[in-house]
Amino acid sequence: MENVASRVTPSVVNISVTSKSQEHQVADSDQMQGLPPGFAQFFGQGGGGQQQQTPQLEHGIGSGVIISPDGYIVTNGHVVDGATQIKVTLNDRRVLPAKLIGVDKLTDLAVVKVDTKGLPSIAWGDSAKLHPGQTVLAFGSPFGYFQFSVTRGIVSAVDRPNPYSDDARKPGGFIQTDAAINPGNSGGALVNSHGELVGINTFIISNSGSFAGAGFAIPAQIVRATAEQLMKNGKVEHGYLGISLNDVTPDNAKFFNMQEASGAIVSQVSPNSPASRGGLHQGDVIAQLNGKKIVNGGALQVAVSELTPGTNISLSVMRDGKPVSLNLTLGQFQKDADVADNGNNGSSQRGKLGLAVADLTADARQQINAPDQLKGAVVESVRPGSPAEDAGLQPGDVILEVDRKATGSASQFVNQVHGSADGKDLLLLVWSRGNASYRTIHPEDQNG
Repeated sequence: MENVASRVTPSVVNISVTSKSQEHQVADSDQMQGLPPGFAQFFGQGGGGQQQQTPQLEHGIGSGVIISPDGYIVTNGHVVDGATQIKVTLNDRRVLPAKLIGVDKLTDLAVVKVDTKGLPSIAWGDSAKLHPGQTVLAFGSPFGYFQFSVTRGIVSAVDRPNPYSDDARKPGGFIQTDAAINPGNSGGALVNSHGELVGINTFIISNSGSFAGAGFAIPAQIVRATAEQLMKNGKVEHGYLGISLNDVTPDNAKFFNMQEASGAIVSQVSPNSPASRGGLHQGDVIAQLNGKKIVNGGALQVAVSELTPGTNISLSVMRDGKPVSLNLTLGQFQKDADVADNGNNGSSQRGKLGLAVADLTADARQQINAPDQLKGAVVESVRPGSPAEDAGLQPGDVILEVDRKATGSASQFVNQVHGSADGKDLLLLVWSRGNASYRTIHPEDQNG
């Protein structure tokens, strides 16, 4: 570990940012809203957290990693967001002005550049080869004061889903580690035992805002692809399919005639999207992308976000238990467009499900902003502690299918539920806030 730390430390930098206080607070409130506890404090600021009534300069601290000898440095997007001045402190204590090359808000990554040559750049690692239990080191400047610190831990988990609540389209796939990460470490390096960059430290889960044993890093697989586009074009163009996704699980695999709990279920296909034009159907299970196994919706989401618009891809799909091969061309991600979403969103007061439903009338449709073509039974109420609540159903959701069969009304839904055997699991297709997802529900063993 001593040898690894001595090799990696020269490629890690401290980043200080100056911004207008009012501008910075607006940016923070927009970007940090709905993020995990502690994340808003992850980017340490010098303003003491108090609202300023008049404009004044604020100073923020973060970390970065040198990825090329000619001065390109990767960091988090939220570290440099709203910056009017960026300064980089190198390991040899030189302080250099830096220019912002580009920010990608979808991945929360950014690239800055200092005007110098011959810098010690880090070696890229393969984050896809990480496994729980492997030793990792985290580098950065905790609290902004303890520059060029290193902490040791293990990979606690890989492929953690997207924790952001502001946009479900942001890629997941995060690396979880118990290596100590604190405010100011954001944008620093997570390396393997060979000293190779496997992730960029980005946030923590903590009630206090300081280290609590759960830190998260963006995998190098995403970092490298994003940084290379930013260095080349100053921006990133993400591919999109126009689908929402669920994971294949032991609970729902039987409903899709899958022998193992692996793959990404297409729960919604947007009209006139690359997915619809390429022949993807609701209920398809995507097993492979370009010959590579897709283990879950998050893996497909990450893979799609890395590809550029116009890329031709091949998908191996299981449709009602039968293999289908599809060739598609990815579209371009736009702010309000649909992408490959990991749609695990949250749907009779009485009966074995514990929910009450009603017909989707014009008034109900208007209240929940449901599109005209949507057909189903709208959830009116959910009994606390019921199977429906356990499945994440809530008032305003619309049930579209029961066990892969369409539901056109409340009465049809009731008949479908009562027509199933007592205690038999049900697979519901649920529309919620513009997104459709499959939910497996475990009914109570009773009638009514």
